[in-house]
Amino acid sequence: MNIQKISGTETFSISDLADELDISTRTIRFYEEKGLISPQRTKGNHRIYTRRDRARLRLILRGKRLGYSLDEISEMIGMADFDMDEEQQLIKALQYGKMKLKEINSRMEELQILKQELLTVQEKILRRLTDLKKTPQQSSN
Repeated sequence: MNIQKISGTETFSISDLADELDISTRTIRFYEEKGLISPQRTKGNHRIYTRRDRARLRLILRGKRLGYSLDEISEMIGMADFDMDEEQQLIKALQYGKMKLKEINSRMEELQILKQELLTVQEKILRRLTDLKKTPQQSSN
């Protein structure tokens, strides 16, 4: 990783972050376009990312893995409302977490029902196969 220092602050290039986080540079630029990160620029207009940007990217990726929308992630990391303090961010994240858990529990219940239905169908098929094996097959002439 090619770590640079600007004004005493550790910085990273877009390719450094993409490699480290195993994502494409296009993904990082997309998050920038959506306003989720705001890298600095060099005089040559190259993006320069700070440790804060890297931490935000990690939060965004974690949020995506957990199934949150970009709008939800934006609110939770305080990008949607710049006046939101840390306590408000945490409360918002907790609210979204509760909603996500409710959604997951609902899906799990639906999957349990589906699983039971599939097991029932399999039992019926196995019984029918057993019945067919017991019954002598009629030969066709």
